Amino acid sequence: MMEKTRIMPKNHWDWSMPVPFSQGWKVGNLIFVGGQISADENGKTIGVGDIETQTRNCFENIRKVLNEAGADLKDIVKLNTYYVFDGDENEATEFWEKMTKVRMEYLSDPGPAGTGIRISGFAFEDLLIEIEAIAVIPDNK
Repeated sequence: MMEKTRIMPKNHWDWSMPVPFSQGWKVGNLIFVGGQISADENGKTIGVGDIETQTRNCFENIRKVLNEAGADLKDIVKLNTYYVFDGDENEATEFWEKMTKVRMEYLSDPGPAGTGIRISGFAFEDLLIEIEAIAVIPDNK
């Protein structure tokens, strides 16, 4: 049976009410990072209205979860990004490109398999993005 280890970094953002959810799980050499948002340790949104700031904070939170499990961003093999854009359709491409340029600052080449999904909203209205990841720790680590 594979060992499962819950990942809950100290001083990480938390939900607005007590829940049993986890920031991540390490199962064997796999790490599953739950959806990361741009929030402080009290769950307050950081970077309201700013997709670049929110994307950076999501990746920094992903890094914290991965580091806690002995991995880093270069170990990500799958990335799912959910984002909200409800402005003029002519501005949607610019918004997506801003988000993607920040994503590329954190991902090495070749990058992970990725999915980007535009949605209508999150549980907290100020959030523009949430990112989840799966990473594999190489055998030589």
